[in-house]
Amino acid sequence: MGGVLIGFGIIGVVILVGYVVGRIDLLGPQGHRALSQLVFFVLTPCLLFVTISKADVAVLFSPILVVSTAAALVAALISVVILRLVLHRSAAETTMGTMAGAYVNANNIGLPVAVYVLGSATFVAPVLLFQLLVLTPVVLTIMDVTTNRGSGASRWRTVTRPFTNPLLIASLVGVLCSVFGVTIPDDVREPFALIGAAAVPVVLISFGMSLHGQKPLQPGTARVDVLVESALKVVVMPVVAWLLGAFVFDFSHEQLFVVVVLAGLPSAQNAFNYAQRYQVGVAVARDTVLITTVAAVPALVAVAALLK
Repeated sequence: MGGVLIGFGIIGVVILVGYVVGRIDLLGPQGHRALSQLVFFVLTPCLLFVTISKADVAVLFSPILVVSTAAALVAALISVVILRLVLHRSAAETTMGTMAGAYVNANNIGLPVAVYVLGSATFVAPVLLFQLLVLTPVVLTIMDVTTNRGSGASRWRTVTRPFTNPLLIASLVGVLCSVFGVTIPDDVREPFALIGAAAVPVVLISFGMSLHGQKPLQPGTARVDVLVESALKVVVMPVVAWLLGAFVFDFSHEQLFVVVVLAGLPSAQNAFNYAQRYQVGVAVARDTVLITTVAAVPALVAVAALLK
């Protein structure tokens, strides 16, 4: 438990540093964007490639992925029922809200939590792959269809776009190396490892910068939707993961802790990015990401206290 708290403490301090950097505008108005681009296209792909390429295949394709997927699908189903049938939101609004409540931040927060709390970035890799390979194409296709954006060709580009994602490419190359037992010489691996080592601190600093100036739950921002999605993300998904892991899959103590922590990660920034692109559910996605990010810290500490 002490180690877990230290891990969260480390993450919190670096995020705080990022917040201060944003508050004093140290890097200028484009600083956050520049760091985000660097993390997305260079640092994180290197980290994922190095980590996954030497990972145990059994960890990559373990029942943990099945439980993580099931927890996300349960939260998504509940979200669709509430938003569509109870609150009568449009199909596009329902899709974006559901993504905000069921799509975990496996990159910006997941990687640091996996490294400092779970002990290895490998644990988050299967979740990241599933979201990039399956959930993202489904969400973008639904949004294109329901918002009548583009032709059939553009929709096809939407579906195939995740396969040009540097995170996905690096992860898939790493998976192939792991599955086929490809040994990468140290001299070749080391530059990627050196670059990848910068990913976690830069991610956290960038994320801290993004928190400056945020004001959630303003009037006219569909507060009910935000509260529903936040509750699904922070409470329902971890509980479902715990129930499945403990009573269906009979996980070990360590496996149960890992899967509940993964389910308790906050909503991904991707939800806000896609909402901006389609101009649907922007406030809901933005506020859900912010609220779940703040709430995830005490929630995951509570998980650690109960399960670790």
